[in-house]
Amino acid sequence: MTEHLDLSKTAAATPPGGDSAEAMREKTSAALSSVIAAVFLTGMKIVVGILTGSLGILAEAAHSGLDLIAAAMTLVAVRVSSRPADPIHTYGHGKVENLSAMFETALLLLTCVWIIYEAVRRLFFQSVEVEASAWAFLVMAVSVAIDFSRSRVLKRAAQKYHSQALEADALHFSTDIWSSLVVIGGLMFVWASRAFGIPWLDKADAIAALGVSGIVVYVSLTLGKKTIADLLDGVPPHLREDMIRAAHVPGVLEVGNVRIRRAGPDFFVDVVLTVSRHEAFEHAHDISNQAKEAIRRALNRPNADIIVHVAPSREEAEDMVADVRSLAARHNLAAHDIRLFEKKGRPCLELHLEIRGARDVAEAHARASEFEEVLRRAVPSLDRVVTHLEPVRTESAPVTEDEAQADRDLIQKIVLDIAEAAGVSCDPHEIDVEDEAGELAVSFHCSVDPAMDLDSAHRLTERFELALKSGVPRVGRVLIHIEPPEPA
Repeated sequence: MTEHLDLSKTAAATPPGGDSAEAMREKTSAALSSVIAAVFLTGMKIVVGILTGSLGILAEAAHSGLDLIAAAMTLVAVRVSSRPADPIHTYGHGKVENLSAMFETALLLLTCVWIIYEAVRRLFFQSVEVEASAWAFLVMAVSVAIDFSRSRVLKRAAQKYHSQALEADALHFSTDIWSSLVVIGGLMFVWASRAFGIPWLDKADAIAALGVSGIVVYVSLTLGKKTIADLLDGVPPHLREDMIRAAHVPGVLEVGNVRIRRAGPDFFVDVVLTVSRHEAFEHAHDISNQAKEAIRRALNRPNADIIVHVAPSREEAEDMVADVRSLAARHNLAAHDIRLFEKKGRPCLELHLEIRGARDVAEAHARASEFEEVLRRAVPSLDRVVTHLEPVRTESAPVTEDEAQADRDLIQKIVLDIAEAAGVSCDPHEIDVEDEAGELAVSFHCSVDPAMDLDSAHRLTERFELALKSGVPRVGRVLIHIEPPEPA
């Protein structure tokens, strides 16, 4: 049985693999504000960097220029990833956010290569005059304030809607704050070199640029590693264990294969649950729903797309019985009434073995003994094997109508005698006798006092069954339906 999340009730507000209209507006607004801020900062840093000759500010201008490209890509990615799933993109378009973050990482690393090259050139090969003016300090202070504001806006939207593209932008712009502070520090050292006549402090601007590059490289590699993991459907090591613990709701015997994939803000989870084979279908359905809700809570994703496959358990005894039947069939034998039990802590086996085409007892016994040896080799833990030999059931003569009527009369008499001896009123009716491969399958309805408790009624049917199997030849399966008398 496979359970799948039904989103039909929320499809209008949150289509599968897509965002609601409100989420779309908020995410777009956050990304658009980032684009506008990046345009302003890039232009301002370029102008001041050229006027002052500061490599640190020019490095920041280049960095902000890439921020502008990244912010624009984030805006596009957010809009595209919000589209719902379609017949071609069955998991939605969330991976567009991962691709955006990957491209942003590549741009940042390319910028770092240029900044490091220029910083090394100024440190060792060429002297460049840097003017630590008030404008330079002002533009960097404004940059810090704007970066702080937009990183908070992006972070709130990313956390609210689980957007990887906005999360990457928020992380990116929060590091811009630190890199801007490094540039301000470099400018302060340049100013100090002029004010106090310390020439070697002129190199502080280039060193500040290297500091900016170091920060950007670290952030880029962290972001790139996470993006690659998401593109390859990687998940944190603890997440799968969390899902297994969450899915272990009451009624689940074992949590099997668990698969998790993420596409942008959307999570997709496949899980196999083993429940008792004796569970009713409705109860198994309830168990799967409870497991889904527990997984959603553990993920903190109310709209996670979850598929639960419920598999019935197989007990060790059932496996043994199936193996014995299969082994007998491979040796042209038929095994039935197989009983597996323990005696002094060791497993023992009793079974009825149908011998096809045996001429006499000696041949039938030889074939049974051969099968017992094969069985012992297959199941070395068996302590004792006892086989009851019999001909193939289909070789028995079918029951005639006269015999069936006689059996029905006898069944009715036995039931009435047992009921009388038990001091209860019973009306056996709808008696049916069928020949099933040489055995009689008996079923009938029995009307009893409606006030009789269920345990007493069950014990009465057991007495009926034992009496029928001992009093009627070839009776095998017995099915008795207890019911109150029909109204007159």
